[in-house]
Amino acid sequence: MPRNTDALLVVDVQNDFMPGGALAVPRGDEVVPIVNRIAATFRDVILTQDWHPRGHVSFASAHAGKKPFETIRLRYGKQVLWSDHCVQATQGAALHRDLSVPHARLLIRKGCDPKVDSYSAFLEADRKTKTGLDGYLASRGIRRVFCAGLATDFCVAWTALDARKFGFQSIVIEDACRAIDVEGSLEAAWKAMRAAGVKRISAEALLAR
Repeated sequence: MPRNTDALLVVDVQNDFMPGGALAVPRGDEVVPIVNRIAATFRDVILTQDWHPRGHVSFASAHAGKKPFETIRLRYGKQVLWSDHCVQATQGAALHRDLSVPHARLLIRKGCDPKVDSYSAFLEADRKTKTGLDGYLASRGIRRVFCAGLATDFCVAWTALDARKFGFQSIVIEDACRAIDVEGSLEAAWKAMRAAGVKRISAEALLAR
């Protein structure tokens, strides 16, 4: 079972990523009961929430003639364009109503800068601007983080990789995540995570420990 030096990062379990949402992750709603069950076993749980202003640079609608899932180059590098999603203070940006983690200690909102996207719970896409999560975890004595949520190949993967970058052991709870899988993005994400030393585990295996 999780130790006091472990934390669970619950990534972007929000309405717009659910079936029928503005940027739906296939079967994204299936993670909610799994996350609830896992979270109950952790002392430290951190939630993240995409929180974009209207007209965000990552929205295809902000670029004339562009469509969702096309890519462009921004000052910080390659950017996938998305449909408008998780706009601040909208119902789509709200956490799923069935997500039940009342003991979560921290909520990190990301993607708030209109000119910079943010997948990771640790760093924005410019790879310079920190959310402060690394310092928070260190202050709590956390050495190992478990990642769950949406989507495996973007926000979960970036978070898991950055956890390694900041010196934490990093584990993805595979069946507590779902992927978008755009042009091989899921396979590429797992390859990058393996290379960085990110581990994989199932919810059943975690809870059986």
